[in-house]
Amino acid sequence: MKVLIAPNAFKGTITAFEAGEIIADELAKNYPDDIFDLVPIADGGDGTCTLLSKSLGIPPTKVWSLDPFGKPVLGEYFLDKEKAYLDVSSVSGLGLIAAGELDARTASTCGTGLLINHAISSGAKEIILGLGGSATVDLGIGILQALGLHFLDEKGREIPPFSPDLLFRIKHIQRSPSIPSVKFNFLCDVRNYFFGEEGAIPIFGPQKGLKSQDFEEFENQSKFLLDQLYSKKKRVFEDQEGFGAAGGIAAGLSSVFESTINMGALFFFKEIGMEEKVKRADLIITGEGKYDQQSKSGKACYELMNLAKSFQKSVMIVTSGNEAAGEGFSRVLQLPDLDFESADFKNQARKNLRSLISKLEL
Repeated sequence: MKVLIAPNAFKGTITAFEAGEIIADELAKNYPDDIFDLVPIADGGDGTCTLLSKSLGIPPTKVWSLDPFGKPVLGEYFLDKEKAYLDVSSVSGLGLIAAGELDARTASTCGTGLLINHAISSGAKEIILGLGGSATVDLGIGILQALGLHFLDEKGREIPPFSPDLLFRIKHIQRSPSIPSVKFNFLCDVRNYFFGEEGAIPIFGPQKGLKSQDFEEFENQSKFLLDQLYSKKKRVFEDQEGFGAAGGIAAGLSSVFESTINMGALFFFKEIGMEEKVKRADLIITGEGKYDQQSKSGKACYELMNLAKSFQKSVMIVTSGNEAAGEGFSRVLQLPDLDFESADFKNQARKNLRSLISKLEL
């Protein structure tokens, strides 16, 4: 039997590659004659472009850049001819900041812009930008600063990146003739618009340090800035699905550059030829840390199930919680809940996965 093992990351505990290796290792012990095809998957979340590039065999380019607060950090992108793959989380991600240091009024995507600039100088004409895991709510203004736009205060002085309250100090925007000609493909795992009750600020702002009393002020200033940015090209800002991802990066950059917003899972599947892998498989095993209602909004496991069902293939999912039941998976392999207060929760997650798969009968 040919088994396609295609897990997503078990967020905060096990990477997609590691989860796949554990599943394949345990199954091989009990089914040595079966063939296992390990294809970790992602959907636009944290690390999507890194995983995609590894799957495609594209080597990393390591570059020193700046983290969300302007401190030096080593980042990376993946260059394939004229196409560069890059995760916002590489240098502008939440994973670089301690919980007590979150500050959405200062955090900037400028470091990501520096990586993009480096990729462009190395020949990239298209940037595949994974939006998951960002620490910012800056509309991509940090990236735009790195790519040549000038943001001025009320006295006409340019505001440096990483300045506290930068968004609220901007009164004028100047374009530069040195802005590069480059196309963006944004990958996201959410469909949220930027504005509204389900928008970037009320839904994702708190995980980046925003308080509820900040929401109205941020929304009003974001509306002013987006109107200013789009007016530079004599366009009117129109909110779109996906603009709510990563603090509005796609919303801001789309005012300047040719761009497309993609649901990350479907883009990922197309790039790696997932349809052919599904066709060849007799059984598919996927998984994620906790399947929930958000999973049906473009997450990798749900999209893989839909693809598999279109070819009448059985799909098992490994996950915690009970919300995957009745969603269309042939079997739900339920992991026990973790105690995230325990210092050993990551090792326990690995042990739980290994134990569950060791008892699996195909």
